[in-house]
Amino acid sequence: MNTLATVSVEALRATAPRPPAQAAAPRWTVAQVEALLALPLMDLVFQAQTVHRLHFDANEVQLSTLLSIKTGGCAEDCGYCPQSVHFEAGVEATKLMPLDEVMEAAEAARAQGATRFCMGAAWRNLKDRDVDRVSAMVRGVKGLGLETCMTLGMLEAHQAHALKDAGLDYYNHNLDTAPELYGDIVSTRTYQDRLDTLALVRDAGMNVCCGGIVGLGENRSHRAGLLAQLANLDPYPESVPINNLVQVAGTPLAGTDALDPFEFVRTIAAARIAMPTTMVRLSAGREQMDEALQALCFLAGANSIFYGDRLLTTSNPQAERDRALFARLGLTVQGRGLGQ
Repeated sequence: MNTLATVSVEALRATAPRPPAQAAAPRWTVAQVEALLALPLMDLVFQAQTVHRLHFDANEVQLSTLLSIKTGGCAEDCGYCPQSVHFEAGVEATKLMPLDEVMEAAEAARAQGATRFCMGAAWRNLKDRDVDRVSAMVRGVKGLGLETCMTLGMLEAHQAHALKDAGLDYYNHNLDTAPELYGDIVSTRTYQDRLDTLALVRDAGMNVCCGGIVGLGENRSHRAGLLAQLANLDPYPESVPINNLVQVAGTPLAGTDALDPFEFVRTIAAARIAMPTTMVRLSAGREQMDEALQALCFLAGANSIFYGDRLLTTSNPQAERDRALFARLGLTVQGRGLGQ
C-alpha cells in the first residue's frame, strides 16, 4: 500500500509546531505540504472538500472583478509580467485612470454580480503624490456597496494607514513563489520586501490578499514552499489567489512547459487544507481551463474567481460563460443573486 495514501490532515497537523502567537493554528512545514501534494488525487480532493464544508457553503462562489487602473511601465523585472519596462511584450504604459472611469467600471462590475472590486496599478511602489487619488477611488467604490481591494506595489507605513483610513478592505501583494525560486523570477525586489509590505498592511488593520503563481517552471517542492509560506503568515491571508501562468511573448517565461492541470488542482486542494478559512481564488489562467477542470477546482476548495472580460492585461472567461457554468454546477454567488 502507498503509505502516502493514508496521510491525514489530522496527522499532519498533529506533528506541526505551533506558533506562540496563534497556538490554535498549527504551522505547516514544506515537507508536510509536500506530503499533501503527493496524496492520490481522490484522497487529496476528498480531504480538501471535507475541510471546505466545515467553513463554507460548498455550493457558493465569491465574485471579484479586477481593473487595471494604471497599466505598463513598471520598473520591476518579474519574469512573467508583460507590464515590465524590461521586456518587449507589446503593453503600452498608461497614466493613472481618472476617477470617473474607475467608477463606471465598478458600477458595471456590480451590475454583473461582483461583490469585490480590485484595482491594480503597475508600480514598483506607491508614490505619495498618488495616495489621494487612489484613496478617492477606494471611497467611491465603497460607496457603491462593494468590497475594495488594491494592488499598488510596495507600501510605506503611512501609505498603508492612509489606504485603511480611506476604507480599503483588502490589499493584494503576492509572494509569487517559494523563497528558493524567487530570485530566478524577480531580481528588482527581494522576498523580504514582499513580506515587509504584508506586515505593514496587517499593522494598518487591513485584510491581506496574497497568493502566487504556478507554472513558472517550479517543481512540486517549490509549490509546497509557497503554500507553507502563505499558511505560516500570522494570520494567514483572508484571500489567496492562485494564478496559473499566462505566457506572454516577449517575457522571459514564455515557452515554459505548461503545468499539469491535475497539479494545479492539487495546489488548490492543499491551499484549502492548509488555510481552511481563506477564500481560495482561481485567478489568472482560468481562460485556458476547460469547464471540467474549473469544476474540479471548485470541488478541491476554490470558492472565489476573478469575474469579467479581462484581468490586468490578459483575457478572462466572459461573465455570460461563467453564469452558464455556475447554473450547470448548481453554484450560487456569495452575497448576491446571480447576475443581479
